[in-house]
Amino acid sequence: MSELITAELVDLDLSAATKDAAARSLAERMVAAHRVTDLDGFLADVAAREAQMPTGLDGGIGIPHCRSEHVTAPTLAFGRSAAGIDFGAADGPADLVFLIAAPAGADDDHLTILSGLARRLMDPAFTAALRAGTDPAAVAALIRGEEPAEERAAEEKEEGTAPEAETAEAAGSAPFRIVAVTSCPTGIAHTYMAAESLAAAGRAEGVEVTVETQGSGGFKKLDPAVIAVADAVIWAHDVEVREKTRFRGKPLVDVGVKAGINRPAELIAEARRKAERGEVAAVSEAGHGKDSGDGDADRSGADHAHFGVRLRTYLMSGVSYMVPFVAAGGLLIALSFAIGGYETASAKSVADHFVWGEADSWAALLNQIGSAAFAFLVPVLAGYIAYGMADRPALVPGFVGGSIALTVNAGFLGGLVAGLLAGAVVMAIQRVPVHATLRGIMPVLVIPLIASAVVGFLMFIVVGKPIASLQNALTDWLNGLSGSNAVILGVVLGLMMCFDMGGPLNKVAYAFAVGGLADPTDGSLKVMAAVMAAGMVPPLAMALATTVRKKLFTKTERENGRAAWVLGASFITEGAIPFAAADPLRVIPSVMAGGAVTGALSMAFGATLRAPHGGVFVVPLIGEPFLYLLAIAAGTLVATALVVLLKGARRAAPDAAGEAGAAGSDDSRVPVAA
Repeated sequence: MSELITAELVDLDLSAATKDAAARSLAERMVAAHRVTDLDGFLADVAAREAQMPTGLDGGIGIPHCRSEHVTAPTLAFGRSAAGIDFGAADGPADLVFLIAAPAGADDDHLTILSGLARRLMDPAFTAALRAGTDPAAVAALIRGEEPAEERAAEEKEEGTAPEAETAEAAGSAPFRIVAVTSCPTGIAHTYMAAESLAAAGRAEGVEVTVETQGSGGFKKLDPAVIAVADAVIWAHDVEVREKTRFRGKPLVDVGVKAGINRPAELIAEARRKAERGEVAAVSEAGHGKDSGDGDADRSGADHAHFGVRLRTYLMSGVSYMVPFVAAGGLLIALSFAIGGYETASAKSVADHFVWGEADSWAALLNQIGSAAFAFLVPVLAGYIAYGMADRPALVPGFVGGSIALTVNAGFLGGLVAGLLAGAVVMAIQRVPVHATLRGIMPVLVIPLIASAVVGFLMFIVVGKPIASLQNALTDWLNGLSGSNAVILGVVLGLMMCFDMGGPLNKVAYAFAVGGLADPTDGSLKVMAAVMAAGMVPPLAMALATTVRKKLFTKTERENGRAAWVLGASFITEGAIPFAAADPLRVIPSVMAGGAVTGALSMAFGATLRAPHGGVFVVPLIGEPFLYLLAIAAGTLVATALVVLLKGARRAAPDAAGEAGAAGSDDSRVPVAA
């Protein structure tokens, strides 16, 4: 195995003024050393990696790097700049520049060396020695890790001292334990630097930090036993964390990889605070990670998951990006109706007619801004479904397909199909082998061009019109709902909204409702009303239950109950998740029953809603508002009664035993906050 860096690859007087010039200067040394076969091709790969995320780090370090087919062996070139070069770091220019080149199929031994360098860059003594070095050969040896024997002995002695965490354990009190995952798009440098930074900060704080690096050579999974005893989790990543569900039920700090490098102590402190408050984030069953440039990286089990699981992940990706457009646009439209009435929707364009002193003009302005936001719903849905399937190259064909869905009146269903088609087409194109010279333009030119043409053809000529017919049939069905049919639909929507409280089924019901607001009819407005009413029931029911029967709940749950009043009133269903996580067999069936009652009553009362969000704060915009509130109250009372009854039955044992059981379960009970 050739040496990673030699004296010829060291420039202690780097005169380049820009990061591109610095990369070219150092790459030329690699070409001269016969480590790079095509200078321009390699620099194109470096630039593509730089475009994903700036490679400047706090502390005056620039670390451009990539994997490239033009690299014959893992190579590092080092340059030291007196003037400094801007690599996008928050604290200013970099004077230490490392250009790391890894072959497309770099082996584990070389990757270990590269990751070792990345970790050492977190050591101030190492960077100080690089700044003070005067001999290129000595600097190269230092980077290779060939320190003098006395320095190595001193380091080993220092590393051999017992960390605070072990001292604490010896004294009988277990340390605070954190498990972390670090990853970056290329998986070479930032991944391991973040790992070292978090581990070092943990040692300084007396915290036991165990890190899983999901790098370009794959990843060695953390021992499940280590995860099980961890008090908190930190994800410092810029690509999808693989096999997320291993960390479910833990307090989670989720940040970019640079945060793990630059402010590890803050992340550890935040993890401590979340653990003390007993709050954790909901961890979905993750789809595959978007490992740009990491084609050889070990994929997560989700890549091989059942098709239904992957399909749900793709759809949720689109819905999650669509919801902000729904909220902003829908609330603006609702506010316009509150000011100027429903005839505001037919007002002239405010670009042609706007009177500053007229309320109707302001209402029309809000309506037209909200309508502009709503016009993005279907394209954004389609674009990000495609993005969830095939990453950024699929965005363009996804958006194009979504726009065509609107053009042919295929609506919300057309957007779903367009997104899936775009993702599938891009995934198929990505499987086609191409020459190395074309690789740089594939994601920005070739793939969007071909995929957009294919998706456009399919949407215009093949599937668009049948989907439009189905969409019209669905609209007619909703408009014709009355009596028992409407009530049954209300029950189904209520059950879906309350089953997973912000999860996939909840999002499907919500997306179904807001899709109808793009072209509102009486039936679609009833559906929106039923969905929001049912979604308010779980947190309101838990808030009421913790108020009327405090002894059935822990102190933490009672505190969460006070917050749940506001969350429920605001239509944030996730406010009930801490209770469901602690006692799912009693809480989930109870709130589902309450949601079903509310959904059925809302549909039976004929309540309508034009706003996609807002809870009780948009009651003035609801048709039949008093009956609507009555439906919510009825469902809340049903859910509360059931939860109290089921929890009370569990406490049939003597109070002392019950209190002991509650205290014992409180340690393992981990509330979830979405």
